[in-house]
Amino acid sequence: MDSNGDGIGDINGIVQKLDYIKNLGIDVIWLCPIYKSPNDDNGYDISDYRQIMDEFGTIEDFDLMLKEIHKRGMKLLMDLVVNHTSDEHQWFIESRKSKDNIYRDYYIWKEAKDGHEPNNWGASFGGSTWEFDEETQMYYLHCFSKKQPDLNWENPNVRKEVQAIVKWWLDKGIDGFRMDVINMISKNQEFPNGPKPEGKLYGDLSPNVMNGPRIHEYLKELNKNVLSHYDVMTVGETPNVTPEIAEQYVGENREELNMVFQFELMDIDRDFEHLTKKPLDLVDLKKTFTKWQKGLESKGWNSLYWNNHDQPRVVSRFGNDKEYWEKSAKMLATCLHMQQGTPYIYQGEEIGMTNVKFDNLNDYRDISVFNGYKDEVLIKKMKHEDYMEYIYNFSRDNARTPMQWNGENEAGFTTGTPWINVNPNYKSINVENQIEDDNSILNYYKKLIQIRKENDIVVYGNYDLLLEDHQEIYAYTRTLEDKKLIVICNFTKNESVFDFPENINHLKFKTLISNYNREYKSEKQLKLRPYECIVLIN
Repeated sequence: MDSNGDGIGDINGIVQKLDYIKNLGIDVIWLCPIYKSPNDDNGYDISDYRQIMDEFGTIEDFDLMLKEIHKRGMKLLMDLVVNHTSDEHQWFIESRKSKDNIYRDYYIWKEAKDGHEPNNWGASFGGSTWEFDEETQMYYLHCFSKKQPDLNWENPNVRKEVQAIVKWWLDKGIDGFRMDVINMISKNQEFPNGPKPEGKLYGDLSPNVMNGPRIHEYLKELNKNVLSHYDVMTVGETPNVTPEIAEQYVGENREELNMVFQFELMDIDRDFEHLTKKPLDLVDLKKTFTKWQKGLESKGWNSLYWNNHDQPRVVSRFGNDKEYWEKSAKMLATCLHMQQGTPYIYQGEEIGMTNVKFDNLNDYRDISVFNGYKDEVLIKKMKHEDYMEYIYNFSRDNARTPMQWNGENEAGFTTGTPWINVNPNYKSINVENQIEDDNSILNYYKKLIQIRKENDIVVYGNYDLLLEDHQEIYAYTRTLEDKKLIVICNFTKNESVFDFPENINHLKFKTLISNYNREYKSEKQLKLRPYECIVLIN
């Protein structure tokens, strides 16, 4: 929400909407970075960790927001971005001045190798991870944009600086951190080439920068020196982890993090080689969810999410955002919220916001869209319209169009011109349309959240998959002592049939929630309508 008409959401805008968030049933608010930043990558390029970005407000505005959040019994999670800084951070300004500057070793500098980059790594936003710096005639490493140089965590002074920043915010009274790409802070110090798939311009950096040799040492040190002295929540963004690796981060006795975000599900419908969308393989999706549900069961805590600031909108992705928009949005919400772990609801998900299709490439704002265009269209000659189709499906800007508050100008987000265009469907999809409608997606989310708070089985129950190979239905049970939940979701626009397993007595169940308002009448066989879901409890 933009409070001052400059087209950019801000801290005071959040304060105006705290009652709405509280009313939804939210306990914790996670903010993407709001620190001082040149904004090359939407604030994930930080130039000062103790200041607020000008467009978002002041540190006084922040203090007021924190007070208002706490007043309503909610908590605040800040985004901690310490794999890299902005190239406009004072440390980097000093670091690039000379080879013997005291900040030189705060970043990763390498000599050219045979007149080329130090290795073949490709950056996550396109191009090489290495940028040549004229001043000292050396390359610095950036796993993301060239304006995001990676910090050198091998340097104990860097770790002390990070600990001081974390302490500074915790002393302010915040309630924890979501830690951006935190499993990338320890690199393989030999910096070898990465595997290079045929047809790719660069090698894959991930085997040498993710879950690196000293990662657990660094996190234990941060926990021991700072985090363990406060009552806080930590969630690590950790690409390329398995449940076994995740357990090393979140295991009860590991003393590192409370939760991780993993991304296995986020690549399930994505063909990276041809930059196309694959049809959803439901068996694969169930297998992935189940692997994580069972893999961390009674060992560590899960994060549950469909959406975030880097992912397309789930109703457009795995649902049906046209004919069955409302039903599929509710079904997807149910499927996720009935699992074990902490659900994260990304802004607008609770009203079924959809992907956007801008006709013009220049209407997009995401740096990775433009870097990708250079690599794929200008260098590798992919067709412009094929690339546009790819970003319609997967651009991060799908998640970043302004929140749709009402059907008025710019969806009620701003009185000015928004920093990125509003999704044209805001007149039909908005909060105002849904808030009084008992059958709305918004009110359905409220019910789901309430169910989690009132039923221990949803929080603590063991998860077991049913119908493992079914192509259309995702069904699972949750069991806690003698209580049982059965969650049944039809992921298609076809009618589908669910047969009760022989070992479960179907006569003992009643409806807990259903997106078709269906009352269960002890049928042994359920005919499911398109995108129908129902949760039964004994």
